[in-house]
Amino acid sequence: MQYLQVLLSSVFSIVVLFLLTKLMGNKQLSQLNMFDYITGITIGSIAAEMATELEKNPLFSIIAMVVYGFMAYFISVICTKSITLRKLFAGRTILLYDNGKFYRDNFKKARIDLSDFLTLCRVDGYFDLSQIQTAILEHNGTVSFLPVSTQRPATPDDLNLSPKQDYLISSVILDGHIMSTNLKMMGKNVEWLENELKLQGYNSAHEVYLATCDKSNNLRVYTSVKEKKNPDLFE
Repeated sequence: MQYLQVLLSSVFSIVVLFLLTKLMGNKQLSQLNMFDYITGITIGSIAAEMATELEKNPLFSIIAMVVYGFMAYFISVICTKSITLRKLFAGRTILLYDNGKFYRDNFKKARIDLSDFLTLCRVDGYFDLSQIQTAILEHNGTVSFLPVSTQRPATPDDLNLSPKQDYLISSVILDGHIMSTNLKMMGKNVEWLENELKLQGYNSAHEVYLATCDKSNNLRVYTSVKEKKNPDLFE
């Protein structure tokens, strides 16, 4: 009986977690600020206790999870309306380095030492600090780097070029299945897709692992192979 109770509690806690995550938004899946991080951990801990602490009333855990979830949602709403509250809950950006100067007090405030900063520079590809004009700690914990003008990549404007604007590319076949909705959004139908596949030597969509289409009606087809590649090249 206890095994069944654990099973049902686990399934129910997963459902509640899913609904709360949808309520709080996709930011729970990306880089989190400090408040989102604490809220996510707390809700997960409550859900785990709900599934294993059988002597406790599961309703109490559900109420606590819902309260945390709605508080996170409420705070995200008011943060969109108030810059002051946004800075309070999400944090502020901190200037760490600018024009060859380190800001020691800001390093202390950010709880980052020089070794950590140099590591972050190397991870972003900057092994020489003279290549960096400005470094800023974002409120989500990442460091943004502004390279000096002579080190940044050349842009079309620098070369007096006018390239064509790129547009989104849509998947029209995914794992052998035709994505009819995506085809409609591109202004195409299944008949067009089948004709294009035949022109490229494919008899049906089942032979295709992935196919994409752009705004210019260019269909790119990708297949899969079962053979295993030796991974030693990357070790």
